[in-house]
Amino acid sequence: MTPCKSRSSEGAGETPAIAPYQPLVTNIFTADPSAHVFNGKIYVYPSHDRDEYFPPDDDGEQYQMKDYHVLSLKDFDSEVIDHGVALSVEDVPWAEKQMWAPDAAYKNGKYYLFFPAKDYEGHFRIGVATSDKPEGPFTAEKDFIEGSFSIDPAVFIDDDGQAYMYWGGLWGGRLEKWATGEYNADGVGPGADEPAIGAICAKMTPDLLAFEMKPAQVQILDENGEPIVAGDEDRRFFEGPWMHKYMGKYYLSYSTGTTHRLVYAVGESPMGPFVFGGQILDPVQGWTTHHSIVEFNGKWYLFYHDASLSGIDAQRCVKYAELFYNEDGSIRKVKPE
Repeated sequence: MTPCKSRSSEGAGETPAIAPYQPLVTNIFTADPSAHVFNGKIYVYPSHDRDEYFPPDDDGEQYQMKDYHVLSLKDFDSEVIDHGVALSVEDVPWAEKQMWAPDAAYKNGKYYLFFPAKDYEGHFRIGVATSDKPEGPFTAEKDFIEGSFSIDPAVFIDDDGQAYMYWGGLWGGRLEKWATGEYNADGVGPGADEPAIGAICAKMTPDLLAFEMKPAQVQILDENGEPIVAGDEDRRFFEGPWMHKYMGKYYLSYSTGTTHRLVYAVGESPMGPFVFGGQILDPVQGWTTHHSIVEFNGKWYLFYHDASLSGIDAQRCVKYAELFYNEDGSIRKVKPE
């Protein structure tokens, strides 16, 4: 289907105030929302699904995104503004195609857009682009981050100013083929009873343009302190890592992939280990599940996507819901309406 068109303002689409569990915008297909608060507003950095059909496979060829838009809203009673194209694959020297789930950050007086794309050798790498405005447009660095691979970057800046990047995804993200740090086309990942592959983490340099350490897997443990195993598909990591901090604890949340859950684990350090905490979101319409968690005006919010706008897995829409914690720090599960 073709998404309905919203009103436009100087080339940017707008929609009325948005209620929870409803699409933020309907003028374009959006997914993989990375939400941040900059200058007192919420900015959402989603991927931009194309209004074309591509045959699906386990390598993600149905997701042929080629640019990024930035959305913003003053609050949840105001209009959502689509600021238009912030970065296109044509503007990235090293990237050939598939501009998948991005993230953003602010530091050093600059706004940073982190994004995965396939290079001309067919490997996903992670790039960086910068702007002096949160909505862009963004200017990409000439090359991808050295040592990067796979998909779904999420950058967390701790209270001390140290930045960490989390990333990775199985199947289309091919994380199982990078187990040694080098690409192995025949890599299949661990057996069902072996520790699952975790998200990858690395400290970033102060300029947010490189890693200052060799990337390493983060460990996700069960309630007994044992590693979550690969066959535990309700709890093991699949893709879409996100980090946030609440009451001094570090919350690593992620998608389980095949069981379509958003779940979380809690740690004392940004690099783990993390102990599995529970489920955040019931499965939604569509195969993929990808999210972000952000605090705004004293409340917490979950941003996520589903395929309710189109009924097609690769043509999705971004939504939000308020997020609540219990007194012990556990997260109450969100049940989409």
